[in-house]
Amino acid sequence: MKAILALEDGNYFEGESFGAERNGAEPNSGGEVCFNTSMTGYQEILTDPSYSGQIVTLTYPEIGNYGINPEDVESKKIQVAGLVVKNCCEYPSNWRADDGKAVHPWSLSEYLKKNNIPGIQGVDTRRLTRILRETGAKNGIIVTGEYDLKAVLAKAKAVPSFTHIDFVKKVTISGKEGWNEPEHALSFRPIPNNKPRFKIAALDYGIKYNILRKLQTQGAEVVRFPADAKAEDILAINPDGIFLSNGPGDPALLDYAVDTIKGLLGKKPIFGICLGHQLLARSLGGSTFKLKFGHRGANHPVKDLRTGKVEITSQNHGFAVDPKSLDQDKVEVTHINLNDQTVAGLRHRTLPAYSVQYHPEASPGPKDSHYLFEEFFDQIRKHASEVEATAASGPAGSTRRAG
Repeated sequence: MKAILALEDGNYFEGESFGAERNGAEPNSGGEVCFNTSMTGYQEILTDPSYSGQIVTLTYPEIGNYGINPEDVESKKIQVAGLVVKNCCEYPSNWRADDGKAVHPWSLSEYLKKNNIPGIQGVDTRRLTRILRETGAKNGIIVTGEYDLKAVLAKAKAVPSFTHIDFVKKVTISGKEGWNEPEHALSFRPIPNNKPRFKIAALDYGIKYNILRKLQTQGAEVVRFPADAKAEDILAINPDGIFLSNGPGDPALLDYAVDTIKGLLGKKPIFGICLGHQLLARSLGGSTFKLKFGHRGANHPVKDLRTGKVEITSQNHGFAVDPKSLDQDKVEVTHINLNDQTVAGLRHRTLPAYSVQYHPEASPGPKDSHYLFEEFFDQIRKHASEVEATAASGPAGSTRRAG
């Protein structure tokens, strides 16, 4: 079946449809067109809530060759608005490619169709990526079947602005939830069964499952809270630490989340990733801006300014923290992206609060940054010791601020 990807600037790409059929009249048919440079991990990318409202272009030319499995998911469903590839493999081959029901390997096309998500293949993804890199991210739409070019281009121009929609409210949970799913124990990599030693309150702005898995594997009982949760409700469970998750969209729209974080600062250790990093920066008086085409892939170099070490990171974000907006007396930039020198990590100089712009949990991507989870729990232990010392010192020390 025919398919077309049309951009708001008048560029268009004709190809073949795979996945669900779309005539362009359905709600949320369009989205912001972006690109990801990862060579593998398409299932994790598709199910990452941070991609809500976006049509993802995968630059690697052969996609779908190892199929789909029931484990490599980062949320309960596909989150992208559409998928663009050079070639979708019709006959995957992998021992894990199975939905638990099929008698044959589960294909990417079947997966998209089941989730009612359109895909287009046969596209010159190199040309599309160059357009996005040179002129910036563009809204677009995928239409399948017979189409009128003029009408499709008009629909692409009518797609609502990405920066005007609160996508976090579309992907967050509705109420407080627990989590009990450790990392997958593949035969060659056994996962330790650590008993919970800490309680972590995770603010869910669109949290990836692998973040929750990492926290649990490190020995945490994780309690998820919706994005609009109040600080007093979170503190009511007396967590040992607060986690601020990744998520989609423009952080400038999330004043309710910023207000909550302000109410948590100094009370408990805080660790933020991606959108959580941007929201922590805003709660500390900083601001954010939209990147020209964003950082999305599994090969972005980041320098830790504290040690001088460079780590290769997994990233997925279209906004960044403005370093000029940060109060240097209170906030320290700890990491920078070596591709464009943007802020990739920060910490408060006196309070136990820090964050990174990238994804240390990977999925997909390298594992260079897993140490950040260990640092989080080290910070929790340190904070607990300081609180105990303050309490033991009696009334005279009760006015000291922990952290």
